Amino acid sequence: MSLIVQKFGGTSVADVEKIRAAARKAIRAHTQGNQVVTVVSAMGKNTDRLVELAYELNDRPPAREMDVLLSTGEQVTVALMAMAIESLGYMAVSLTGAQMGIRTDNTFTKARIQSIDTQRIQGYLDAGNIVIAAGFQGIDDDFNITTLGRGGSDTTAVALAAVLGADTCEIYTDVDGVYTTDPRLLPEARRVEVVSYDEMLELASLGAGVMHNRSIEFAKKFGVPIHVRSSFSDTTGSMIVAECESESSPVCGAAMTKNEARVTILGVPDVPGTSLDIFSRIADRKIAVDMIVQNVGTEGRADVSFTVPSSELAVTLEAARDAIEKIGALGVSSDENVSKISVVGLGMAQQTGVAHRMFSALAEAGINIYMITTSEIKISALVPREKAQDALRVVHNAFKLESVAEDARNWSQIQHDRSQTADLQSVVATLQDDTLEKLTLTDIALVPDQARITLLGVPDRPGIAADIFADVGKSGIFVDMIVQGYDGEDGTTSVSFTVPKADYANSRAVAEALCKKFNLRGTDGADDIAKLSVSGIGLRSHTSVGTIMFRTLAQAGVNIQMINTSELQVNVVIQSDKAAETERLLRETFAESLRS
Repeated sequence: MSLIVQKFGGTSVADVEKIRAAARKAIRAHTQGNQVVTVVSAMGKNTDRLVELAYELNDRPPAREMDVLLSTGEQVTVALMAMAIESLGYMAVSLTGAQMGIRTDNTFTKARIQSIDTQRIQGYLDAGNIVIAAGFQGIDDDFNITTLGRGGSDTTAVALAAVLGADTCEIYTDVDGVYTTDPRLLPEARRVEVVSYDEMLELASLGAGVMHNRSIEFAKKFGVPIHVRSSFSDTTGSMIVAECESESSPVCGAAMTKNEARVTILGVPDVPGTSLDIFSRIADRKIAVDMIVQNVGTEGRADVSFTVPSSELAVTLEAARDAIEKIGALGVSSDENVSKISVVGLGMAQQTGVAHRMFSALAEAGINIYMITTSEIKISALVPREKAQDALRVVHNAFKLESVAEDARNWSQIQHDRSQTADLQSVVATLQDDTLEKLTLTDIALVPDQARITLLGVPDRPGIAADIFADVGKSGIFVDMIVQGYDGEDGTTSVSFTVPKADYANSRAVAEALCKKFNLRGTDGADDIAKLSVSGIGLRSHTSVGTIMFRTLAQAGVNIQMINTSELQVNVVIQSDKAAETERLLRETFAESLRS
């Protein structure tokens, strides 16, 4: 028999009628000949009410007791769901996290899954039951109840699908699939048939609320197909799998992260260890750093810019001032009225001109760009918050995301195209690690023979980035990393980009021409650099990766010239003569996390 894991979120089980509707979906899957495990969240606003009660009694409720309290929400739902299924004439059994054998570490309120004992669940399934599983919770080695943190029920569902070898994991929610952007912001947004794990990871980190990034990490790691469906209709929904919908489209989606704040540490000494000093202090305060831009230093100093949620700006500035005092930087500036606009797509890794297309769309709308970061499958631009909605629309329109590409594939076509289904037993065997949610690095890659071009004193006005990369593109130069940071001098910005070493002379000539054309302060460049990339599953949720990487480089006396981050990679540019040794050190440092 095939096995399906279903997950119903809080809005899908908010009242008795919705629980009955969810029960009917579980029964329908069961009567079609499937074994069914149904993961449920707490009902509606129940968790919010429990949190309110806790804070009415204690301004600082203990984390252990919060887990005991919050886990009761799911316990209520599983019991009611089992009762609903029984009332409709079918067998069901409810199980808490502890009863399912979900073992976690002891990090209360944000525990990680270490192992799952499937014997009890499988026994109930084999006896003809629909198993109703409590999401969001587990138990540690001391039998303490733990909860998994934000998106925990999604994580529970995908983890169960992985260890049980499920054919698919169906995520039922109040939307009917994954869209090219948030349809509440843009009515022209289109539901996609298929989106890849990597694309969904980037979109989830950018605020796409359909799925939490931690569950996508789990699905990618173990190859679990995720089917996002509506709780309230029979719409086809969207599949999240390894493949993308269209190989010809450079972009699959656009996203807006509205409430961002930009922090720039000015005049950072351009020596090994400064990045570690800055970001370790921020990490110690549990602040989620997003865009990180370190541009090339001049006269022995560089500027480091990054973004954080605007709600965390005050505590971030405290950490920044501590770092400034330690490393001897010149100061700090910030702006809390900014938003991030991003485009994501596997196709951009093989296509040129994608960045220029995005920058041109923003320029034509008169929208200024404050910062730029790029990765293989994502381009992000920081824009004024009051222009964010307009920016999202023009970028979405620029890539014609409302239209279906001619080579778009659905899940059935992808399944047909797959030459061979992965051996399930070998996949399940990999699930017996000590920690299911441990960090998994897929590669530490060295890209040698690179060159860097920097434009100094770039006017901070709409359209300048589009103009620059239009001229670069006309020259036939392949651009890899693009970094635009806050310059700190006369209100201008600096733009750096990397190119193959063979294109260095041509790139310098183009840079000099741009300098004259736009009356820039000057240009700089180097043809003795290399790019090091740490890629993996879990870089977002395992926040220590960047810190460990920076510490390794600092201890080896390696100076970082440029930094660029994404959901899937941390990229640094260093001197080429240090590259091979640095790659070796990083492989040693991350040996336990590297997938063989």
